Amino acid sequence: MPEDSMKMRLKYVVEDTDRHGNVRLYYRRNGHKVRLRGPAGSPEFLADYRAASRPPKDTKPKSERPGRVLPGSFKWLCAQYYKSAMWAELDPKTQMTRRRILERFAQHKGNGDKPYKLMLPRHIRTRRDEMIATPEAANSLVKVLRQLFRFALRYDHHDFNPAADVELLRSNSEGYHSWTLAEIEQFEEKHPIGTTARLALALALYTGQRRSDLVQFGRQHVQKGWLVFTQHKGRNRHPVKLEIPIIPELQRIIDASPAGDLTFLRTDYGRPFTNNGFGNKVRKWCDDAGLPHCSIHGLRKAAAARLAELGCTEFEIMAITGHQTSKEVTRYTKAASQRTRAEAAFRKMTGGTEAG
Repeated sequence: MPEDSMKMRLKYVVEDTDRHGNVRLYYRRNGHKVRLRGPAGSPEFLADYRAASRPPKDTKPKSERPGRVLPGSFKWLCAQYYKSAMWAELDPKTQMTRRRILERFAQHKGNGDKPYKLMLPRHIRTRRDEMIATPEAANSLVKVLRQLFRFALRYDHHDFNPAADVELLRSNSEGYHSWTLAEIEQFEEKHPIGTTARLALALALYTGQRRSDLVQFGRQHVQKGWLVFTQHKGRNRHPVKLEIPIIPELQRIIDASPAGDLTFLRTDYGRPFTNNGFGNKVRKWCDDAGLPHCSIHGLRKAAAARLAELGCTEFEIMAITGHQTSKEVTRYTKAASQRTRAEAAFRKMTGGTEAG
């Protein structure tokens, strides 16, 4: 090969002389360094140079690299949401649930990389309808998207909420099973007074509170025969402060139970329950009592239903359960309210005689 060709200068080729005076040739670019056979200009050198300058087959454009969030994409909007004060105000459990729902939506058909400003109500309806087999999950998606775009509106990332007008699916689910009187008696027979299981049942049944509140109740919440506390759910955004009378039966069970001071309910190791740990323990207590279909949340429904059977109004029940709207209370107490009204109607028809 002519000497002029051997002296050609190619981009990204560098020379390095070792301690013996030998010249080594390298192809170096963007931190990528490959040894080239010499001498420069030789067929071997040119073959190595062409191979080194050829991009790897698995190289992807920057926009397709895993983990990269494209500005203006649905993933980008979610990332902004996660950094906002609106997100920080949410309960950690709510954050986890919403993030899981948004991530699943982002993964579906590449939604995460699509421009969020091009999302229309019909796109959300399409995905909602694809989930019709699980209407509660479909409705949860719509609700979470409403909150995401509510954030976008508030922070001037968008000028309308495409999820706001998307209708929720009608669900036939009645939610958690509400314990019957027979089921409560069956649980009490298996777990007598003096056990933590019986104390948990009494606290749930006679206060109507969620498990997140039950695990925190302690003697510091007792004031002159009343439970005075702020509900755990929504405590950072819309705190609900309640005062509930401790009825004699509940007080009797507390006094007879191995209750702690800062928390009435304690694990087998004498420690306070976590929210999930308590739920798992109640699940075991129910299974031991032959009640696999019963749950701690079902006792909240049972408590509301009992109050309805006693003739309490929805607002009176809400004063105990802490619900802010009557919608869920109505759902909880529908059957009990019907029975109460039927008995009242029967008494009017019979001149005060009790229904048999």
